[in-house]
Amino acid sequence: MRARTLVRIAAVTAAVASLAGGTAVAAHGDGRHQVSHSWPQRLIDRAPDLVQPKTITADRSIGEKRAAQEVLLAQQLYTFWNTGQQKYLDAAVSPQFKDNTLPAGRPQGPAGPVFASKNFRAAVPDLTCELSDLLVTGDKITARLVFRGHFTGTFNGVQGKGQTVDFNAIDIQHIGTDKIIEDWHIEDNETLLTQLGVGS
Repeated sequence: MRARTLVRIAAVTAAVASLAGGTAVAAHGDGRHQVSHSWPQRLIDRAPDLVQPKTITADRSIGEKRAAQEVLLAQQLYTFWNTGQQKYLDAAVSPQFKDNTLPAGRPQGPAGPVFASKNFRAAVPDLTCELSDLLVTGDKITARLVFRGHFTGTFNGVQGKGQTVDFNAIDIQHIGTDKIIEDWHIEDNETLLTQLGVGS
């Protein structure tokens, strides 16, 4: 049953991509990728240190060079969230980067993601970020992310007991000439706080 469901999802993803003028790479539960067309394959940087999108849909109208640039920026940004290494953030975002959905207490600009990552990893040291879906359209990329790890650190003075963390987030990143210049994001904080056992 699960295999049939995955095949259906792959077919729907490919159909939607086709209607949008793009193509998709669909992932199977066993980690294999089924390529619906060669276009997205050429866009993904296969460097082993970068996160790899599980599925990708790209707008052909922006051209292969621009699309590949935007995919690389996404891979760099979410490798930062996957590893906590600032060099990937610096490669992806402009010094003038603006967070349009800035949470209370987080600094504006590139310092914001650094602050958030450091504090998150204080609670969940083994945090990973999966780039589950990536849509490349015009000068924007939209990503569905899955964050996973274990609450073995501390959060707001609460010591973790190894609770599993597994929650989703959605990002929209606006790409300038060569880097990300602004974003909008929403995280499933209710699920996260419940998993941490600290309430909402």
